[in-house]
Amino acid sequence: MNKISSFIEYTNLKPYATKKDIIRLCKQAIKYNFYAVCVNPFYVKLCKKILEGTPVKVCSVVGFPLGATTTATKVFEAKQAIKDGADEIDVVVNLSALKSNDLKSVYKEIKTLREVTKNKVLKLIIETCYLTKEEKIKICNIAKKAKVDFIKTSTGFGKSGAKESDVRLIKSIVGEKIGIKASGGIKNKKTALKMIKLGATRIGTSSLIKD
Repeated sequence: MNKISSFIEYTNLKPYATKKDIIRLCKQAIKYNFYAVCVNPFYVKLCKKILEGTPVKVCSVVGFPLGATTTATKVFEAKQAIKDGADEIDVVVNLSALKSNDLKSVYKEIKTLREVTKNKVLKLIIETCYLTKEEKIKICNIAKKAKVDFIKTSTGFGKSGAKESDVRLIKSIVGEKIGIKASGGIKNKKTALKMIKLGATRIGTSSLIKD
């Protein structure tokens, strides 16, 4: 197994995170050779500047954390984040549309964002804590059809984060076609390794997990 550090997207999406906090995040990501940092759009430029010349990627979020903005708004956010230097985009699914069984709108939005981010990595945050098993299956199949790169379990702002059962379910549906980013509540190496064993290919965490 690869070193756990290569799975980690070191995250600070707190609304009150300061510039000093983000600088620290980037420096720790470099020190421990994490795969990426994940930050709010406002800090993408800063992270890109700090991480220039290192292998650490910059990930940012779109439609975060509710997923309830319009498609046009999400498209603008994604384009701007990429312009500012984001290598990867984590977009929150329109949960309201999904739970209303408006699958056509859900697919159309994800497909549009896939086209906008075609040269970048696109992750779809499905916020598992609010979905039934049937809804999880539906959105995983839509994600496959839209050809996103990853399904991400949680924003970290929901009532609960990544669960083993969700990672197992997602893996059973997407197989090797789509990566899985387990995020939310992963605070130690033991939990991270368990998620990886179940099929997670990335770990989103705000805790300093290292070898």
